[in-house]
Amino acid sequence: MRALILVGGYGTRLRPLTLSRPKPLVEFANKPMLLHQIEALVEAGVTQVVLGVSYRAEQMEQELSEEAKKLGVSLVFSHESEPLGTAGPLALAKDILTASDEPFFVLNSDIICDFPFKDLMAFHKSHGKEGTIVVTKVEEPSKYGVVVYGETGSIQNFIEKPQEFVSNKINAGIYILNPTVLRRIQLRPTSIEKEVFPGMAQDGELYAFELQGFWMDVGQPKDFLTGSILSYYF
Repeated sequence: MRALILVGGYGTRLRPLTLSRPKPLVEFANKPMLLHQIEALVEAGVTQVVLGVSYRAEQMEQELSEEAKKLGVSLVFSHESEPLGTAGPLALAKDILTASDEPFFVLNSDIICDFPFKDLMAFHKSHGKEGTIVVTKVEEPSKYGVVVYGETGSIQNFIEKPQEFVSNKINAGIYILNPTVLRRIQLRPTSIEKEVFPGMAQDGELYAFELQGFWMDVGQPKDFLTGSILSYYF
């Protein structure tokens, strides 16, 4: 099974920690952020991880290759000549991700949580549609774009920063997608959240999976520090 991790950003929100190291290699709870994700993927049966890289790509290759050998996972570095957003990297790695009919995981690199990969896979296979988004509950949904879905998990809509309560679930930055989704994505800078997922939802091809445990986006200094503390309690 395969996974793609979006690591092509410059990590500007996490400066000064990213002035000398790419964000995925910044240590979180005593190991690089990216390693937390790769270890969880391997535990769920993933054997090949594609890293969509641009900024400090050589440094990531040097530091992660040895760790990958220890874990018994194949790392593929997919180099972006320009930032491709959150969907373009999937199109760039199309040949790898469509090498089989198996669904694949996609992750934002600054997400730390109780990774639910096995349960996510089981849920995805149970509904049989093209994609599943992991969603998580937040206390102040008006600060986020929220996901609206029915009792079965079928996503109906995405609403940006709602002023009236419609949902308290947000996109958690973890997905499982069938290879057929790549027909919807062009090789150009593209947002999967704004340009791909709404169309999938309209077609009835996108479901939500609720994460019950710890979750945090640690892409900003304040959240990084908070997450570092909270991670020891979960």
